[in-house]
Amino acid sequence: MFRGFFVKTISFVGYTVQYGCIAHCAFEYIGEFVSCSGPSMQPTITNHDVVFSERVSRHLCRIQKGDIIIAKSPFDPKMNICKRVIGLEGDKVCTSGPSDVFKTHTYVPRGHVWLEGDNLRNSTDSRSYGPVPYALIRGRVCLKLWPPHNFGVLAESPNDGRIL
Repeated sequence: MFRGFFVKTISFVGYTVQYGCIAHCAFEYIGEFVSCSGPSMQPTITNHDVVFSERVSRHLCRIQKGDIIIAKSPFDPKMNICKRVIGLEGDKVCTSGPSDVFKTHTYVPRGHVWLEGDNLRNSTDSRSYGPVPYALIRGRVCLKLWPPHNFGVLAESPNDGRIL
């Protein structure tokens, strides 16, 4: 009796470890579901929207201008941010806010991206903390899953004029 219980327990632990490893690899290398909060990406992504962030583009260095990405916050590594890629390394980007009279520009350094929220007046982004290292990017948002009436591929940026 004890031997049967022991064999079943070891078998259960073995399957749990196997499935745990498969789940870890799927979330680490394929993608993950992310619940977004905050107003910085409105109207494209609103508070409590659930999106799918795929990781293959990041691993293959296929992030492009206009993509929405999930990245580790440059200020707090425990927090993720959701922003749009405005510039890649070597690109000239506008660093001033939408209401600034005088416009300033800078170049994105090698190995970095320039990130901004779609809601420019209510977004803490690269205009505040500067270019973000490519290594902080976790994935590219490719699909909005929740709420159901907004299900589908994400819309273009309302600020396309800022992408030079």
